[in-house]
Amino acid sequence: MTRPRRAFLGVLAAALVAAVSGCGLLSGEDPAPAGAEQAKIRLGVLPIVDTAAVHIAIKKGYFKDEGVEVELKTIQGGAAGIPGLVNGELDVTFGNWVSFLSAQARGVADLKLVADGYRGKPDMFLVVTTPDSTVRTPADLAGKKIAVNTRANVVELAVRAGMKAKGVDANAVQFTEMPFPDMQAALQRKDVDAALLVEPFLTRAMQQIGAVPVLDTITGEATDLPIGGYATTAKFAQASPKTVDAFRRALVKAQRDAGDRAEVQNVITGYAKVDASIAGVLRLGLYPGTIDVQRLKGVVALMKANGMLTGDVDPGRMLL
Repeated sequence: MTRPRRAFLGVLAAALVAAVSGCGLLSGEDPAPAGAEQAKIRLGVLPIVDTAAVHIAIKKGYFKDEGVEVELKTIQGGAAGIPGLVNGELDVTFGNWVSFLSAQARGVADLKLVADGYRGKPDMFLVVTTPDSTVRTPADLAGKKIAVNTRANVVELAVRAGMKAKGVDANAVQFTEMPFPDMQAALQRKDVDAALLVEPFLTRAMQQIGAVPVLDTITGEATDLPIGGYATTAKFAQASPKTVDAFRRALVKAQRDAGDRAEVQNVITGYAKVDASIAGVLRLGLYPGTIDVQRLKGVVALMKANGMLTGDVDPGRMLL
């Protein structure tokens, strides 16, 4: 073989290798990291439908494929996960957007938003009471005790916005903080007059004690309300950017899977200990693949309108 021909074939081979290696970029997929800075991520989660994608990703090996292991830590609510981030007990946490935005505005934490998690739909974020309760309409809630999982979060915001839409003063309500799993029994004991229940606890309470809906909070200004997502601290994001990227890639893939109801049903019977009969009729929201900054700005506006934010915060500046 002549020298010019060998040179030509060498150039051709190099071009083919470059073309093949570039296919991932052309397909729109991010290349896998050279290596995550740490092999394990301590993740704060709640046993609710909002976090189904995490369990799908674990079951399907998406995190493993990205070179990270996820260690789950159960928290009571998004607000409860933030101290864990700050003190280093958690690396990433699921939480509601209201708590994340409020903490950032108050300077409690310097947070970075990693991925979207869950968005509301009508008939899935309901204030309910017992069949024998005198509370039958939103107006009847005035002066009553309403259970929420944590104060000053998206649950309280939804109740306030929902009551405001019905012309009821939410400031007359006494919000009582307790974990979602405890609310059904609290309703039965009359410890509270009503509770905002989310899935799977909503359907379970309807089936087991005949819980009666009084107020659908995902309406009016709260229509399509962004519920929650995943956040970390700026410190962790700066120290472990490849780890965060690997986590996000795996989660986003599972978020797409969660759009198939069967995928959610397959995992929630395990991590939330839900009977198959309940899993089949859960009222599900949406599992977005990307963070919508404009929707989060709408959450900020809704917080201000309902007296839950006095300062200011720009969600766009919190994105990684």
